[in-house]
Amino acid sequence: MGNVLVVAELSEGKVRKGSLSAITFARSAAKALGGSFDILVIGQGAAGAAATVTGFGAGKVLASEITSVAGYVCEHYAPTVAEVAKGYAVVAATATSYGKDLIPRVAAKLDAGYAADISGVVDEGGKVAYRRPIYAGNALGICRIPTAIQTVTVRQSEFSAAEPTGSASPVETIAAQPPSAGADRIEFLSYDQVKSERPELTDARVIVAGGRALKEKFDTTLAPLADLMGAALGATRAACDAGFAPADLQVGQTGKIVAPDLYFAFGISGAIQHLAGMKGSRVIVAVNKDPEAPIFQVADYGLVADLFPVVPELTERIKAAKAG
Repeated sequence: MGNVLVVAELSEGKVRKGSLSAITFARSAAKALGGSFDILVIGQGAAGAAATVTGFGAGKVLASEITSVAGYVCEHYAPTVAEVAKGYAVVAATATSYGKDLIPRVAAKLDAGYAADISGVVDEGGKVAYRRPIYAGNALGICRIPTAIQTVTVRQSEFSAAEPTGSASPVETIAAQPPSAGADRIEFLSYDQVKSERPELTDARVIVAGGRALKEKFDTTLAPLADLMGAALGATRAACDAGFAPADLQVGQTGKIVAPDLYFAFGISGAIQHLAGMKGSRVIVAVNKDPEAPIFQVADYGLVADLFPVVPELTERIKAAKAG
């Protein structure tokens, strides 16, 4: 029997939606272990944010206010997480830049094994193993961690956002531990978050994505369709590297992993690195002039055509359908 600890991620004093996927993971892992799960909310504004996750069925919600630094710095967070984690079998966070930075540091402090980008839980009769993608998502491996405490980061795209259960969990305040040695050599300068009226790429139900073929017309071609559908914009690495789209829009193995209900791929050939980041989408619609483009192998609907007349026409038809 063992319990699971979820480390929630805060942004501007609120728990990020991606942490709800880690809660879904924790429910599955706790069931396999025959235990329960708790949630640790850590950072500035932790006390207020903790109150928003009391309805998800956790045994308790732990709140730890970090006042030694203005924003997230791992050396200030990891000691507290590691201290709390000593009473748990599994420690998990979502596989964001935050989780991938924090959880390995915690693992090192605990001399614990670590597995990244978990996509599934395997129940092995009171023990757990983890399913994770390998070879750019072309195969799945089973990972077993032999240490007493196991640490993992969870792919948001593979676990649905947890829904509230209705029961309220008690909130406990946890004192922050002193920062790690050498923390005084690290200064938090600022956190420059890209603000947009469009949904966050990893949270969006619909994504309109484009490749390098769009060139300087990337935004003017795709933005009207994205805005009409309330969608997020996405891009290939090639489009981002060429400066046609901002780096924060990159979808793929070295970008963001997404799994929306609907993914439009305009002018995207389907390089293996890009497919690794979006082939979990429920429905994929691809438009490409090359009938041999690999994107058509994963697409549910494909159109061999020039995207430049197709996208405006599609936009107008959707607009007309909404009006009618």
